[in-house]
Amino acid sequence: MNPFALLAPVFLAFELWQLVISERYMGIKQIRVNADPRELPMSERVAAWWSIGLLLYVPWMFTLLLHPVGRAQGVVLLIVTALGYGIRTTCGLKWVLVVLTFEGSIRVGMLISLLGMSWRRLMM
Repeated sequence: MNPFALLAPVFLAFELWQLVISERYMGIKQIRVNADPRELPMSERVAAWWSIGLLLYVPWMFTLLLHPVGRAQGVVLLIVTALGYGIRTTCGLKWVLVVLTFEGSIRVGMLISLLGMSWRRLMM
């Protein structure tokens, strides 16, 4: 079993939390009032946890490449993250939420796949 896969539940929770936060700061209500999410207040605690999560998440994705179990999920996670970032930097604010939601749903799916594969390997 891939020992790095043991952290998948933590990053699954982080990914779901990230989807909720992005909806809060760039959701339909914010788009309707034409608010810029960069100008909305965010507590330092939330910003710190979000930054720490991202700084741990990306290296963890690379560690998935070191073991055959979970390598495919690691590759997809890295590709989706890179493509999502590239698309988000070129689209308008109204499309950022759509891209983040789509990107997040693919990453959630890959994390669930990694959990399922690890669980099956553990039960063998």
